[in-house]
Amino acid sequence: MPTQPNRTIRLILYFANSCFYELIISFCCWLLALTEQSPLQDFCVADQSNTVQVNGFACKDPKMVQADDFFFSGLYLAGNTSNSVGSRVTPVTTAQLPGLNTLGVALTRIDYAIGGINPPHTHPRATELLTVIEGSLEVGFVTSNPENRFISKVLSKGDVFVFPVGLIHFQRNAGMMNAIAISAFSSQNPGAITIGNAVFGSMPDIATDVLAK
Repeated sequence: MPTQPNRTIRLILYFANSCFYELIISFCCWLLALTEQSPLQDFCVADQSNTVQVNGFACKDPKMVQADDFFFSGLYLAGNTSNSVGSRVTPVTTAQLPGLNTLGVALTRIDYAIGGINPPHTHPRATELLTVIEGSLEVGFVTSNPENRFISKVLSKGDVFVFPVGLIHFQRNAGMMNAIAISAFSSQNPGAITIGNAVFGSMPDIATDVLAK
């Protein structure tokens, strides 16, 4: 017959395991809560004239919704790459396509001149899935601290590459012709933080001695 201490130990282990699984379930639920919420109706077309502050946009009256709310035209147009970096991003987020509101997706067209780059940047709210449409691109991202590992690859037409959410990444035209890519995002508004602009172009300026160090 087991002794009383043994039974006590088994009870302690049982409750410890139960608490552990409850913690795991709670943690998973917390992670799910960090993602964009699933819509609770067929659609929620953004009412961009509404001044109510919500996480996203307030919904337009469904009876006033038209086909054009779900439509965007313009990705067939090449972006003007006559700038300092030699690239141009054409976004299709909720700001351009109100029907994306609450649906958790967006995309961009990116045009690259010969030698053009999309400088190191992050998307704080989205994973990016990039597909090369024309040309050749060198792409890469850097893992988080402390490893800061640089992972890169040269892509050709039809190749696909994923940039994990929040990590610093870039693209560079690696060919001898203009390049085009389409990127899909796991957010209706992925956001973009260009590292150089944010650190050296902030308003007001970050103190020079901080940047020097």
